[in-house]
Amino acid sequence: MVSQEQLKKYADLAVRVGVNIQPGQPLVIGYWNRPVLPPHIAFSRLLIEAGYDAGASFVQVDWGDEWWMRETVRRGSLDLLAARARWQAQWVEELAAQGAAYLAIPAADPDLYKGIDPALVGEADRLQTEAINPFNFRRTNNEYSWSLLSAPTQAWADKVHANLPPEQRVDALWEDILFCSRASGSDPVAAWEEHLQNLGKRRDWLNHLRIRSLTYRAPGTDLTITLPDHHFWAVAQSKTPAGVPFIANIPTEEVYSVPLKTGVDGVVTSTMPLNHGGALIEGMQLRFVGGRIVEYTAKSGLEALRHIIEMDEGSHFLGEVALVPVNSPIAERGRLFYNTLFDENASCHFAIGKAYALIEGGSKLPRSEWEAHGLNDSLMHVDFMVGSAQMDITATTQSGETVEIFRQGRWATPV
Repeated sequence: MVSQEQLKKYADLAVRVGVNIQPGQPLVIGYWNRPVLPPHIAFSRLLIEAGYDAGASFVQVDWGDEWWMRETVRRGSLDLLAARARWQAQWVEELAAQGAAYLAIPAADPDLYKGIDPALVGEADRLQTEAINPFNFRRTNNEYSWSLLSAPTQAWADKVHANLPPEQRVDALWEDILFCSRASGSDPVAAWEEHLQNLGKRRDWLNHLRIRSLTYRAPGTDLTITLPDHHFWAVAQSKTPAGVPFIANIPTEEVYSVPLKTGVDGVVTSTMPLNHGGALIEGMQLRFVGGRIVEYTAKSGLEALRHIIEMDEGSHFLGEVALVPVNSPIAERGRLFYNTLFDENASCHFAIGKAYALIEGGSKLPRSEWEAHGLNDSLMHVDFMVGSAQMDITATTQSGETVEIFRQGRWATPV
């Protein structure tokens, strides 16, 4: 069983390293479609204590319940749900004006909306996303410090550890989460400092290459992605405009950049199920021409995939390309988490929809000018996993050199 001392270290990691709360700064725990769920009350109290111990001026907790959301989508007024979302967005924006930091605990039941019309689920998602979109753009543009980390629920643990007796599953998932988050040792902060240094070395190597395009080849995948001329590679540690560093994802194993909106051609097949808003999508395959998704299929969850891709025009394009080796700690854990925060850090992945503006001067670029610089915009930003031990990735540099990036799912070159 995970000790209270270890959970306190995990909470401190989230507050002091994740969002890196500053004295006098408000802290928001839970927002948008990621409220604090009933199973997380005890852990959220540790986060509240850690926040005030670090000097937070105010800690706001948005409490919620998955069952309520399921039943509201199934039987309630979506117009009133949208009105509630707009009201919540106003409060989030008010705290943002006070310089708040944002922390969320994604841990959705993978089967939350099983048996409910996917069109209803998709519409509810669209309404909530539209309400929070202006804030979310500024958040993902790193105008505020923000971080995602997770904690188990029984429903999630039942899915991940179905082979164990029910009473052992939550503890087993806690152990997975702490291990994958590099928070199971005696000094998680020191472990993260070393980890970020290693990711930074890989980022610097990729930036030094000055890559023009990447070619992905694996069973079911033959894809070429052109990158914008002035792109750069990044890791999950970012800085606010005031220079405060924070880590957006705990855990993180990725080095990522942005594709040219019109520069994706070929076919890609997912290698892991995608849990999106309580709907499970498996065996998806996308075909791209000139950057646009022109054909898509899935072995299951096709309606949920259709909702993602048909949300708007921008959701027919990619917004992120991320490199993750198959020997990351999460991948070597050897299990599917049905949670993108973990599964995306076990596999190379792409994101459908809105780009991260990872080009020179991108953080100050008005959205009205994104198109001219090859950046995609959308309400959506949905990661899906494509990596495997059978994947090879080759780069063509701007000087015309060919460089092997991944061989059989691993980095081809040590740094």
